[in-house]
Amino acid sequence: MKLLFYTLFLIVTTGHAINTRAQQFFSSSDPLFTLPKTYNIQFTEEQITIDGQASETAWEIAKWSDEFMDIEGVEKPDPLYSTRFKMLWGSENLYIYAKLEEPHIWAYYDRHDMIVYHENDFEVFIDPDGDTHNYYEFEVNARNTLFDLYMDKPYRNGGKPHIKWNAEGFESAVYCKGTLNDHMDKDAWWSVEMQIPFRSLSTDGAFEEPVEGCVWKINFSRVQWQTEILHDKYIRKKDPSTGKILPENNWVWSPQGVINMHYPERWGIAVFSKGENGNQIDQTLEEQERLSRYLWVVFYEQRRYHRKHQAYANTLQQLDLPQKGEDGSIRFELTLKASEQTFQAELRTEAGLSLLIDQDGKFLKPTK
Repeated sequence: MKLLFYTLFLIVTTGHAINTRAQQFFSSSDPLFTLPKTYNIQFTEEQITIDGQASETAWEIAKWSDEFMDIEGVEKPDPLYSTRFKMLWGSENLYIYAKLEEPHIWAYYDRHDMIVYHENDFEVFIDPDGDTHNYYEFEVNARNTLFDLYMDKPYRNGGKPHIKWNAEGFESAVYCKGTLNDHMDKDAWWSVEMQIPFRSLSTDGAFEEPVEGCVWKINFSRVQWQTEILHDKYIRKKDPSTGKILPENNWVWSPQGVINMHYPERWGIAVFSKGENGNQIDQTLEEQERLSRYLWVVFYEQRRYHRKHQAYANTLQQLDLPQKGEDGSIRFELTLKASEQTFQAELRTEAGLSLLIDQDGKFLKPTK
């Protein structure tokens, strides 16, 4: 399997502790390494009707996700309103159902690819092969207006949104337990149901259909604005002292540790399952996920170094990082090759596992 990522939560459940030596790597980056959430996606052969109501038996069996939290993590206040989702998969599609508690349901954008995060919305981010490049984003507001796009790489690495890209066969529907755009009453919640064909997650027609045991990087976000009423319409509230629109709240499933969804390495984990209790842990994937964190420290420190010196560091010593470390029982060594504008860092274990990352934050396939 070519996937490089598995669940960080396994560090806790399997008892792998980070020793003092490893803390040298994390001392300046701890807030950015929140453990990702995981979700087992159950398989269904039932025909799912996309109507926003999730009335099929399969949805009743599917488990709810954890409640969303602030994008920066548990140190921030809890969201004002509840948000949860469920997922299913079939032979051709990924299915998502989300329920958003909301006392004032509003949305005015009504054309495809309008920037719906300027209103309250629900967002899905998918990186099927987990390399942090070539990922997909779907945003829907309470009018069921879709904004879909493709990213060849994150913004931080010079990526640009390909808004003209459209997910062929994508379907969604919204159901409101309340009245859309009526500020005179109090609403309860709105829900969105999505069908994302696996074949749509492609830019050239080539795609990899998941099988049992496949692992995807995925995350979900809810954008929530403070509002006021003007001429019987909801508008985003402004700071009276500056006249600028107040910042939105960002509530997510798996916290990012930073107010930015475009750090795909920090997304959660989705495991495609046909068993009621999920799939067994793949030890190799677990090790790759745990060890990849050390390469991310190198990546972040290289970016800081480049901002200061307009060139990448040639040695780990210049980054104040050790060359050797341990994670649980695994000993590893880091090497670094760099020019002014490129670098490649490699982590190699005593058992011969090799992980590579470059200046764009893209992982290369592991080798033994």
